[in-house]
Amino acid sequence: QVQLVESGGGLVQPGGSLRLSCAASQTLFSRYVMGWYRQAPGKQRELVASITSGGLANDADSVKGRFTISRDNAKNMVSLQMNSLKPEDTAVYYCNFRNEYSQFTYWGQGTQVTVSS
Repeated sequence: QVQLVESGGGLVQPGGSLRLSCAASQTLFSRYVMGWYRQAPGKQRELVASITSGGLANDADSVKGRFTISRDNAKNMVSLQMNSLKPEDTAVYYCNFRNEYSQFTYWGQGTQVTVSS
């Protein structure tokens, strides 16, 4: 059973930066879209950013120019560099690996990001 292990969440002041990382516990032998979602209290989970196995990235409008997603296929890892953080970025962030063929999806356990002064 593949598990996704996340790291890097925490408390940061507005305008600060954090880097989230997520790694699969096993080698993946197929192509996966890797992404990050977030869920704030009382809101639905939303896509933050995703990146295909070929490196094509897609960012939500709310994070364009501030967040950058990247992946390391050799390490089965995806990262999210978050700069210029705002209080509205506060949420639990989940990584997501979706098989590009079968659409089967793995989820991480979630990591809390809190932006507050």
